[in-house]
Amino acid sequence: MSTPPLASDLVPVPAAVLPAAAPDDVLIAAQNFFAAAPQRFFDGASDRAALAILKERFAEQCGGLAEVPPDTTRRDHRAFQLAQAYALTGDERYATRSLSAVEEWGADTSSAGLQLLAWCWSLVLLRQSSGLTTPRLCAATEAIRQQALRLAAHDAQWSAPAATVIVNALALFYVATLFPEFRESRRWRDMAVRVLVAECERQVHEDGVHFEQSTCFQFYCVDVYLHFLVLATRNRIEVPPIVRERLQRMLEFVLAIRTPDGTVPSIGDSDGGSLLPLTSRPLLDARGRFAAAAALFGRPDFAWAAGGAAPEIAWLMGARGLRDFDELRPAAPTASASRAFPSGGYAIMRSGWDRGAHHMLVDVGPLGCPVSGAHGHADLLSIQCAIFGDAVIVDPGTHCYRDSRWRDFFRSTAAHSTVVVDGVSQVEPSGVFGWNRRPRVRLREWHSTADVDFIDAEHDGYATLPQPVTHRRRVIFIKASDAAQGTPAYWIVVDDLSGSGRHDIELRFQFAADTVTLGPHPWARAKTARGHCLWISPFPSAPAQAAVKCGEPAPICGWIAPDFTRLSPAPMLIYTFAVALPWRIVTLLLPDRQGLSTPPGVRPIYDTGGLPHGFVFERPRRLVRFDDRAVVVERD
Repeated sequence: MSTPPLASDLVPVPAAVLPAAAPDDVLIAAQNFFAAAPQRFFDGASDRAALAILKERFAEQCGGLAEVPPDTTRRDHRAFQLAQAYALTGDERYATRSLSAVEEWGADTSSAGLQLLAWCWSLVLLRQSSGLTTPRLCAATEAIRQQALRLAAHDAQWSAPAATVIVNALALFYVATLFPEFRESRRWRDMAVRVLVAECERQVHEDGVHFEQSTCFQFYCVDVYLHFLVLATRNRIEVPPIVRERLQRMLEFVLAIRTPDGTVPSIGDSDGGSLLPLTSRPLLDARGRFAAAAALFGRPDFAWAAGGAAPEIAWLMGARGLRDFDELRPAAPTASASRAFPSGGYAIMRSGWDRGAHHMLVDVGPLGCPVSGAHGHADLLSIQCAIFGDAVIVDPGTHCYRDSRWRDFFRSTAAHSTVVVDGVSQVEPSGVFGWNRRPRVRLREWHSTADVDFIDAEHDGYATLPQPVTHRRRVIFIKASDAAQGTPAYWIVVDDLSGSGRHDIELRFQFAADTVTLGPHPWARAKTARGHCLWISPFPSAPAQAAVKCGEPAPICGWIAPDFTRLSPAPMLIYTFAVALPWRIVTLLLPDRQGLSTPPGVRPIYDTGGLPHGFVFERPRRLVRFDDRAVVVERD
């Protein structure tokens, strides 16, 4: 589905194209504002009961709203947070600083949609301030109208980033709802609804994965449609069912990839931003979103993922939303813990929904959005892994956009837990967000049972080598159905490289800030902060060289970016081989609760062609074999 023409109208344009100001409708809007805004806007911005609950029930989360130094947050976010602080305390000093920040924005259109969201919230939160005089309100109202005109201008550019389109559409919906007196408001509202509905269908796959293949931009999209639905419901504006359906599916995907400790793994780009921070949270903390969605949709599984009520409910839906949440009985999802998202391109293998579960995320999807690949990374067939609830193998993150050396590294294949062939990336970057081509990925098979999860996928990212190579990866999760007898769960990763000639192959695993040591060759051992271990060993049909690299500057290796612009050294385990293709390597990933100092007793078994196709475990004795058709587990 192509982007509707109106979506392109939502990009800021120079002020020269604007019509003459219309002070009459601005004056009417300002006159009606103090009485009408509480009925038109989000409940939490005007519900005194909600503000009282925020101060009492969520004092810890709300207490530091005004304490964030100005240089640590965006200007629009800063003004909004100061307005929140005023609403909670009544301290006019916060109102003065917030209004000053709003008035400083002027005609800056670099982030027009985000500015309008913050402007609208700030004015409603400050409506009882003595500093919000009639002249200041009229000036702010006219500034909002002018900014909205820029967004809605018909001769705007035809292209814009996907997130910008929906943020700007939401901003027009905000303005049209809060200020229906503007002559353009009805047109803006209709335009915004059409764009948001069309973009929901275009940007969000049927399985709930956002098409940019990024958890950060998945969250932007979730926030936009959460705000849209809440505000539309508040104003009795009908929204097509697809929006409610896709929003819930987006959150179901986040719930599926969420690690047992409650954090959401990083995928693709992250710019460190958010739509509007209703409360202070780490970027990939989804609890507030789950809480608000639980109240909106009456979903016990979202309430369970939220871990309790959150301030976001009070801000968006007021005291009534909190009552709706409190009436729910939180419960873990009833669906299978392991699940594939074939349209979006991810599979999740997990042992259960408990805090101590094992969890693996396998990337079998395309490279970023289908138009340009922007915000995607060259991470085809990469994995992330948590054992006993703790993240061990992780995505490296993003770090930055502007420094090309670090930017290219963090989105390269070498930064991810997959296979690198001949020292090159699966695809080479073209500029800050582009790629020189789009490799194909194919999900060959997925199935999940109570005992075994199995995924099979391949990509042609190395098809442009002088001697082309196809990488096929199968991941098998053997679940601990008899854990009481001491049989652990474990993963088997089977990498097949087809082609011809000799090639240098690297099998890479990027770890979190864990201790990674090389054990008896070829074993490696990763130890978590809680003392659990993950044993890793490849079983190739060729000699291997193993190395652990951490925080190396040249060539860059062994780094993660927990937050945008923040670097942290972290161990990268690399197994290197020089082999003739076709070739196979089978790797065992075995969680160890006791943190033993010696590797488990296990040996590979080989087929008649000399390729590894299974393992024999000694204690307790069991055998697992696999081929293209089946996985067989035999236990004594």
